[in-house]
Amino acid sequence: MAKIIDGKAVAEEMREEMKTQVEELKEKYGLTPGLAVVLVGEDAASQVYVRNKARACDKLGVFSEEYRLPADYQEEKLLELIEKLNQNPKIHGILVQLPLPKQIDEERVLTAIDPAKDVDGFHPVNVGRLMIGKPGFLPCTPHGIQQLLLRSGIEIEGKHVVVVGRSNIVGKPVAMILVQKKTGANATVTICHTRTRDMAYHTRQADILIAAAGRPGTITAEMVKEGVVVIDVGVNRVEDSTAPKGYRLAGDVDFEAVSKKASAISPVPGGVGPMTITMLMHNTIEAAKMSQHIE
Repeated sequence: MAKIIDGKAVAEEMREEMKTQVEELKEKYGLTPGLAVVLVGEDAASQVYVRNKARACDKLGVFSEEYRLPADYQEEKLLELIEKLNQNPKIHGILVQLPLPKQIDEERVLTAIDPAKDVDGFHPVNVGRLMIGKPGFLPCTPHGIQQLLLRSGIEIEGKHVVVVGRSNIVGKPVAMILVQKKTGANATVTICHTRTRDMAYHTRQADILIAAAGRPGTITAEMVKEGVVVIDVGVNRVEDSTAPKGYRLAGDVDFEAVSKKASAISPVPGGVGPMTITMLMHNTIEAAKMSQHIE
């Protein structure tokens, strides 16, 4: 059986390090990292994420503000709020929870955030900096995947990484992170997607397979080689009458079958999930340090 890549344990290890960092920033510089989270509407999953982010801030000693706005909130008002947060010295990171209601232009809102406070790593400036290998905020889930691999003792350099999925949130940025000429990267990266011919041919070449397709059971045992490392990014609700809520969470990988061939595999839940908010906290602390030119 494969080694289980434990995202909860890695996230906890990183959060302990960050807690020490935050304490040092307060003691040495009188600086408390601050995060503003903006939620528009009543999306249930988004409300859970926002609640979890507030808890993470509280545990680490990070200052946080929440803005819960009605679903019919107007775009211009939201842009005004973002500009106020851009100018607020107590706020070092701004996160607008996606998805936004249909009357609001997501792209316009995200580009309104000061790139120096874009702790989600979605602003075109930060995306561009990632592309050319310059320092900037990395998107939280892709950066979390990199840290999960490194802190689990998995070598990335020189390996063939196959990414299944080409979203702007996971697929494309994780490919860009791992292909960079940098420590913790230097991989050869292939991206597969819905128009890839004979996807199994490509996935069988992978030393490290990252599944971010958003469809349960996309990756089967026949699609991987012996000894592969598998990172499952998928979080899918699957009907299950035996579960208390009537559903269970499943990844994009057939965990039972693939884990018999893999050397290491991340579970769902408990794999990539805990890393996302952890990397958001990391970016917020880095933003606070940057604001005061602290190395």
